[in-house]
Amino acid sequence: MYDPSQLRTFLSVAQTLSFTQAARRLGLRQSTVSQHVRRLEDAAGRTLFTRDTHSVELTEDGEAMLGFARRILEVHEQAAAFFAGTRLRGRLRFGASEDFVLTRLPEILEGFRHEHPEVDLELTVELSGTLHEQLAAGKLDLVLAKRRPEDPRGELVRHDRLVWIGAERLRLDPDRPVPLIVYPPPGITRALALEALERQGRQWRVVCTSGSLNGLVAAARAGLGVMAHSRGLIPPGLVRVPDRAGLPELGQVDFVLVHGRRRPSAQGAADALTAAILAGGDRLHRTERKGL
Repeated sequence: MYDPSQLRTFLSVAQTLSFTQAARRLGLRQSTVSQHVRRLEDAAGRTLFTRDTHSVELTEDGEAMLGFARRILEVHEQAAAFFAGTRLRGRLRFGASEDFVLTRLPEILEGFRHEHPEVDLELTVELSGTLHEQLAAGKLDLVLAKRRPEDPRGELVRHDRLVWIGAERLRLDPDRPVPLIVYPPPGITRALALEALERQGRQWRVVCTSGSLNGLVAAARAGLGVMAHSRGLIPPGLVRVPDRAGLPELGQVDFVLVHGRRRPSAQGAADALTAAILAGGDRLHRTERKGL
């Protein structure tokens, strides 16, 4: 009833909220992406997206289809791997950004380990900037991280907006420097936050620096200050800072998969993990948002 190629296209549109971005990811024409979605909607008898010239959003039926599509494709790929008789081996050094600590990325990695038990998976959790440096130095094979706005590299996993967040009771004094909770250099979010404040001419002071997301969240929950964070990954216990606080817009952020130098022993495993993350990209929100 449901064509796997149409389901893959649907997942790509759902994850990027863009028919154009999905077409680039899949190597298809935008008209083909639209056709796949339309045929899937016809097969389901439901509208999966609401779209106009400015935005694409999932409907309630589209949200429901996400889980079904992911499970159908997982079973489809398991069957294909079983009958192909291929077993991946080798060592894969994978780096994931701190941003995904509170998401369901572990479920994706668990599924990958189950499907490819002979792959030696080594996980590094670090700041996005540090991961890009380690990738360039040949210390990692694959990285899931934020990229800088001017950086074209990487395969898009999620497109999101950066927002200011803090404790619900926090009130900012417009006459005093903005109290900032930040990652240390070379954190990408840190750099974007400081650049935005400097463009606005707003004074700031760092009240907490930590390389751990949990450390930053603890400081924010204590009401020490504000932090820049992905809108789709806001940790429990924190909220968006209201617009009346007058903080500058932070812009968009892309989360991407970037391959390092192609080592023959890691290439197959890196490609398989890339496919698994792209197929399960809808899980990469904070866990509370998904009801877990």
